[in-house]
Amino acid sequence: MDFIDILPLDPPSGCPGCSSSQKLTFSFDFAYQAIVDTQARSVWAHEALVRGVEGQGAGWVLEQVNEDNRYRFDQACRVKAIETAAVLGMETRLSINFLPNAVYQPELCLRTTLAAARRHDFPLERIIFEVTEGDRVEDGPWLASILREYQRTGLLTAIDDFGAGYAGLTLLADFQPDIVKLDMALVRNVDASRSRQVITRHLLRMCQELGITVIAEGIETAGERDFFSHEGVALMQGYFFARPAFRAVTGTDGLPL
Repeated sequence: MDFIDILPLDPPSGCPGCSSSQKLTFSFDFAYQAIVDTQARSVWAHEALVRGVEGQGAGWVLEQVNEDNRYRFDQACRVKAIETAAVLGMETRLSINFLPNAVYQPELCLRTTLAAARRHDFPLERIIFEVTEGDRVEDGPWLASILREYQRTGLLTAIDDFGAGYAGLTLLADFQPDIVKLDMALVRNVDASRSRQVITRHLLRMCQELGITVIAEGIETAGERDFFSHEGVALMQGYFFARPAFRAVTGTDGLPL
């Protein structure tokens, strides 16, 4: 039996957008990529990255997501990520990408997530909800209201691609997430680019003053790692440390911390 057939994904009552969602007709799984703490020399979290059941890339899965099944897919992702993390014995934080455009009523759409965390004994304070890279949300106040509800429930919140402009400074004026992940375009070759260094330092200072934790995402070279270490950024993610592991978690052995 496929896991999608047994998930408690019935839409909450009183939510017209959820009720109109179609059931999924495809299966998927996850690869988990480590987010490391270079100061503590440990794995701080794992990000759940959607994959096909035979390891196909995220694009293969996302091509099958549309307006009619988006709610079901988003809910299934949350449950599957938590379920698999528990089975793998994950002891770090778990970062789950979510689709803001699939959230109609934040407090109702969270019910399945909270139930999955309870069922698998996965602490809420170790779950991070991250706005996925590909989902562009034009309604900043609506996104802020979703993230605020998640924080109220005890979950951590993260804005991905920070510095790319889609969430932007306007969102931070109304809502401060727990975490921002710097856009990979800023991280790439930052050690050799004065303009990227200037922009990055200003973003880091702003986040520090707002009490927001920064993750440098997309680290691929020792030079990029060393720049952020020098700037006081401990949390990093990228191929330099570890590639996504299909149905597996990463330990500290062999990591270039």
